Amino acid sequence: MAKILVVDDEADLEILIKQKFRQKIKQNEYEFLFAMNGRQALEQLEKNPDVELVLSDINMPEMDGLTLLSKIRETNSLLKSVIVSAYGDMENIRIAMNRGAFDFVTKPVDFKDLEITIDRTLEHVKEIKRTLKAVKENNILRMYVDETVLNFMERREIESSLFENETVEGSVAFIDIVEFTKISETQKPDVVVELLNTYFDIMVEEIINHKGIVDKFMGDCVMAVFLDEGHRKRALEACLSIRNKLTNLPEVDNENHYRPQISIGVNSGEMVSGNIGSSTLRRLDYTVIGDVVNVASRLQSSASVNQILITAENFEHVKDLFECRDIGLKTIKNKKEPIHLYEVLKERQAQ
Repeated sequence: MAKILVVDDEADLEILIKQKFRQKIKQNEYEFLFAMNGRQALEQLEKNPDVELVLSDINMPEMDGLTLLSKIRETNSLLKSVIVSAYGDMENIRIAMNRGAFDFVTKPVDFKDLEITIDRTLEHVKEIKRTLKAVKENNILRMYVDETVLNFMERREIESSLFENETVEGSVAFIDIVEFTKISETQKPDVVVELLNTYFDIMVEEIINHKGIVDKFMGDCVMAVFLDEGHRKRALEACLSIRNKLTNLPEVDNENHYRPQISIGVNSGEMVSGNIGSSTLRRLDYTVIGDVVNVASRLQSSASVNQILITAENFEHVKDLFECRDIGLKTIKNKKEPIHLYEVLKERQAQ
């Protein structure tokens, strides 16, 4: 559903909008909010940050439409505005466009034309969001995107979006290579790097195969995020597959008999997703944060060799899909009360 804010001091326009677009409102395609002037509009936008389009008159009391355009451009350049006004002269059109208006519709309103304009503007917003999502989620692309490339990708929208955030439902996994520091102490640096990259390649392949996102590499640990339907199942399948593939690799240090092993913590729930870092240094990392992420990290730290730990709450969601072992209550760092944990052993066979 697209949320649209209509800003006009003519009370009759609200009635007309609701009447002319009643079908789309009924079908949950459009949701309209209303304000009588620019000041009220800013209040509505603060309460409803998910508004995607503003339809605004120019001549209004307290704050006119052109001033409103400037305010919107300063705070959220991803939000698009269309001027709907009887002042259709070229001067007003030019001022509106210079202040960020996406389009201009003159009064008396042709509602068929207005509907086409609304749909076209909303599609433009969706296209920007799809582009931003691709940039955020594609870690490989982000490694090579420099300032020159960003200039071709509507730089103002992208830069403003760096500070956007949202709440997402998903699973996060911390996958650590156990005791890899022993190898780094006995092997040459180029051997250490080659081995670590080999192990990471195996992890990344399985994460991607299960529609996960490699959030970041932290030393010899990988943080992965799984979103959308079935995220718990896909996260645990990926972790089991990674464990199986790594533990079946040959020894790489005959003297110490080192074979890669892992410890894994997986947790699921609501997380805050956004760009975290320093805008001053222009170093921002699109990631997830919150208690769910912190607990997953602590579970990994608590896990023994080749152990995959989850909470009892998540066990209830996956107990029909995976065989698990009750670990009982365990104290983890930064948690006042012990947490009931389960170890994921293997996926259940389909009956």
